[in-house]
Amino acid sequence: MTTTIATDEFRLLSTSGLLGYGFPEASLAAGLAVKPHMIGVDGGSTDPGPYYLGSGKTVNSRRAMKRDLRLMLRAALGANIPLLVGSCGGSGSDPHLAIVCDIVREIAREDGHHFRLATIHSEQDKASIKRRLADGRIKPLGKAGPLDEATIDRAAHITAMMGSEPWARALDEGAQVILAGRSSDPAPWAACAIRSGQAPAPSWYAGKFLECGATAATPKGHDCLLTTVAGDHIVVEATNPIRVCTPLSAANHSLHENASPCIFVEPGGILDGTDCRFDAVSERTVKISGMQWRPMPYTVKLEAAEFVGYRAITICGTRDPMLIGQIDSFLESVRKNVEDKSAALDVSPNQYKLIFRVYGHNGVMGPREPIQEVRSHELGILAEVIADTQEIASAVLALARVNLLHVDFPGRMCREGNMAFPFSPSDVIPEPSYRFTLSHVVAPNDPYEMFPIEYEAV
Repeated sequence: MTTTIATDEFRLLSTSGLLGYGFPEASLAAGLAVKPHMIGVDGGSTDPGPYYLGSGKTVNSRRAMKRDLRLMLRAALGANIPLLVGSCGGSGSDPHLAIVCDIVREIAREDGHHFRLATIHSEQDKASIKRRLADGRIKPLGKAGPLDEATIDRAAHITAMMGSEPWARALDEGAQVILAGRSSDPAPWAACAIRSGQAPAPSWYAGKFLECGATAATPKGHDCLLTTVAGDHIVVEATNPIRVCTPLSAANHSLHENASPCIFVEPGGILDGTDCRFDAVSERTVKISGMQWRPMPYTVKLEAAEFVGYRAITICGTRDPMLIGQIDSFLESVRKNVEDKSAALDVSPNQYKLIFRVYGHNGVMGPREPIQEVRSHELGILAEVIADTQEIASAVLALARVNLLHVDFPGRMCREGNMAFPFSPSDVIPEPSYRFTLSHVVAPNDPYEMFPIEYEAV
């Protein structure tokens, strides 16, 4: 680790790519030795899908989050620096935020910590979203269609993605630990650096690296990253000596999660990396310069998920070469048989959806798979039913399972079952299904009004 400490720079320490992913304690200790000005971690993402936002369940386990938070709290309070966690619990809705707050209070009781806690909410009530819609303040993003009140009403949870300003306000109000709902991933880091007097462009660019922990290093792993903002550039360095930041690894990381490899839209501005340079400072450290910040009208992104239906699934496999050679027509026969037999149960096709994912054929890409020829000697089939009720989902799946086993096909020699099932019982009832329904931006009156902050002495 670099040990020279300049007074005109701002040092930010990230412990991992996501709260609960874990990190080596030695990496945290090495980062603390450089005297960072803050410690943080990204708490969530929409990457795991809509279920977590819709259900209010956390992406990572409570046990894993508590382990990480205990180490981070001890480090931040011991060094008398702020601890910031964004998008708490996964999607940053109020249930997620409450769970992480509860963990932090529990650790404080167990370890005897005392600090000022700020909780920044991002969940939006439906009435206020409808008012903004009526005022023409909400616009679709990308290929999303216009928003209507029915979509708002169906949403299980609606969150807004905060920028850097609510974080800075909480710090200004004396908070040492800040737990926030849905946030732009780089925002907490950018807030700390900008508040210290650093320029917006390198501050936001630093956040882009820090929100993923040591992903910008090689070999990749869930580990700590130190990023220093100094004037017109940043310097990135993994605190674990086994990981190395190179110009290639840093440039590669800067491309992730965006439609453009260079243009990144944030609340209140565009971060432009078109002219960035990536220069090796040492064998383990990279300097990045040339980024620009262009202010734009202030908007924040809205996210929501709604309930789709109840589910039932089964997993099976076949290595019958005759069946594999006609897998698509075989599954269509199964689908037709299920439809016919479900009618005898007073279940119509519009009450359920039957989905087959065939791994070894097109299970990953579905109809977009460019290789149509089946080259595997065996196929794995995941059958899923989504229905209006759990009873219908389970009944239709049972029909699908039986027909996968016994439907005939040309050239069939097997007189028993077509499929091998790895489990008994073979039918599994998972959590309900949700889908994302909002990908829109809203223009607030100011950066704070949608993100109320609560303070407490813990």
